[in-house]
Amino acid sequence: MINETALSRFLRYARIDTQSKDEADEYPSTKKQYDLLNLLLRELRELGIADADIDKHGYVMATVPSNLPPGHPAAGKVPKIGFIAHVDTSPSASGTGVNPQVLTYRGGDIVLPGDNSVVILEDENPELARNLNQEIVTGDGTTLLGADDKAGIAIIMTLAQTLVNSPGIPHGDIRIAFTPDEEVGNGTKYFDIKAFGADFAYTIDGDTPGELNKETFSADGATITVHGRNIHPGSAKDIMVNSIRALADIIARLPRAMAPETTEGYEPYIHPHIIEGEEAKSTLRLLLRDFKTDGLAKQAEMLRAIIAEVQPFHPKARIELKISESYRNMRYWLDKDQRGLHAMEEATRRAGLEPKWVPIRGGTDGSRLTERGLPCPNIFTGGQNYHGPTEWLSVDGMNSSVRTVVHLAQVWVELCSQ
Repeated sequence: MINETALSRFLRYARIDTQSKDEADEYPSTKKQYDLLNLLLRELRELGIADADIDKHGYVMATVPSNLPPGHPAAGKVPKIGFIAHVDTSPSASGTGVNPQVLTYRGGDIVLPGDNSVVILEDENPELARNLNQEIVTGDGTTLLGADDKAGIAIIMTLAQTLVNSPGIPHGDIRIAFTPDEEVGNGTKYFDIKAFGADFAYTIDGDTPGELNKETFSADGATITVHGRNIHPGSAKDIMVNSIRALADIIARLPRAMAPETTEGYEPYIHPHIIEGEEAKSTLRLLLRDFKTDGLAKQAEMLRAIIAEVQPFHPKARIELKISESYRNMRYWLDKDQRGLHAMEEATRRAGLEPKWVPIRGGTDGSRLTERGLPCPNIFTGGQNYHGPTEWLSVDGMNSSVRTVVHLAQVWVELCSQ
């Protein structure tokens, strides 16, 4: 494990089921996340990283100590730089029995061997053309792959291995953290920023090579609950209050032009993503997303207006709306200190890529960490099509990310040597 490639690490990590769970009472939400967390702890220690540890919430943290000698122009000046990735995979698709497939992409669609109805379509994946005759990794079609974010983990572990094995690469203190439960919105719930001790950090949780992220959606969650009344259908006339019908009328009025499937770039959306219910009670959970935080209040008002419109059609139903804050656009804080952003750009160029700033139509652990005082933009991994069985990973993209983060450690030294 001292001289592994990022690919071999990723393949090993991908086979470990770490799927998190929504609405869980425990933290992490699934015990199986510890299978990978504890493995990473052992591997960090095998690399000779003496302070590698895991806390009671499952956060693994470690330090690759600075190798700057006394008298170096940057000694004592380089901020502690952190690199963060999450171990859990999305509840949206199975993470059990992941069977990674390594292949050289020769063009065309990719039919996955475990389920021939699952196809990675060439016309939906422009990044495939950039990987012609290159190695990529897919699942077998029956599960997700887990590049989100086990590719990020493999990249950070390879960074640690590179710095430990190459004392000639100058760097300050490098902090590492692996978190649980990012996919269910709780990746930073118990993250101890003070104990982590970094001055600036990066999540390795992006996708397309060369793309860097300094802005995310601002996000709220909305829950609409309809209370009705159930009775046997045979005697239901003028008595039953069917909550499902009322909720269906609400869903039908959601703006179709503000859905994930009809928006892109900086366009906001309202996304109904979980529905549960029967006649007496039905619940709809929605994601509210806008790059402008004040847009979330407008979306909440839209929901209230829809409920007010539907209520007269179901006068005996009781309809409740609850809004909860999720995370905020990290750009509000990152714009205040752009040193880390300039370092990202330079490191990406040195890795042989042209940096491109792209907004994240989602969030990362870095969204909340930035809001809480730890600046934390996001770096690409090479993965695509996250959260489903057509997920795939560019091996060259993952290796480019390794080169980027290795350069990044050196760029910070140079910035502080001036």
